[in-house]
Amino acid sequence: MKRGKRYVDGAKKVDRTVQYESADAIKLVKENATAKFDETIELHIRTGCDGRHAEQQIRGAVVLPHGTGKTVRVLVFAKGTKVDEAQAAGADFVGGEELIPKIQNEGWLDFDVVVATPDMMGVVGRLGRVLGPKGLMPNPKAGTVTMDVTKAVNDIKAGKIEYRLDKTNIIHVPIGKASFTEEQLADNFQTLMDAIIKARPSALKGQYLKSVTMTSTMGPGVKLNTAKYV
Repeated sequence: MKRGKRYVDGAKKVDRTVQYESADAIKLVKENATAKFDETIELHIRTGCDGRHAEQQIRGAVVLPHGTGKTVRVLVFAKGTKVDEAQAAGADFVGGEELIPKIQNEGWLDFDVVVATPDMMGVVGRLGRVLGPKGLMPNPKAGTVTMDVTKAVNDIKAGKIEYRLDKTNIIHVPIGKASFTEEQLADNFQTLMDAIIKARPSALKGQYLKSVTMTSTMGPGVKLNTAKYV
């Protein structure tokens, strides 16, 4: 795979044999984020879990203290007084049954997170085939199936992110933007890692975190020292 000059130059600064401390990794990743847009800083956490077993699944959400730097569009499925509540909380779109054909037939997906009240999950369930593969299906563990619509919307707008295992048992999550200060990224990183450590499945035997890599959208990955998290 041919890499661009910017990536190659950045890769020269990263010692592949070294596992960096988080502060050094953040500094290096920020230095290498030289694209013309504000790159996202991401973590890729390879776990020792086997997601095929329900008791080893990891899924949850955490509010990053400094947010993600991204404007998140929230869709809320609600009815009755909860419609007004969602609108007052700042949801971008609120609706019910009438949104099903718009999403199913017209392919409308102009939102990043879906929240639903429990009494709407029968309706939302019909969108499983569309929302499921895109990771947009509301889930109680992520706090997106709830009667407390105000808190759900506020948390998401404040920088709440969801983390979950993918098919290869890796967790991919953003921790901010290249324009963030090192301190802001460090705070977000620590908050996320604390949540991931807490989410360790009790059924897991052996090593939990196999590797943690930090990278920017266009930059090379930097491996982190995971000793303190084992």
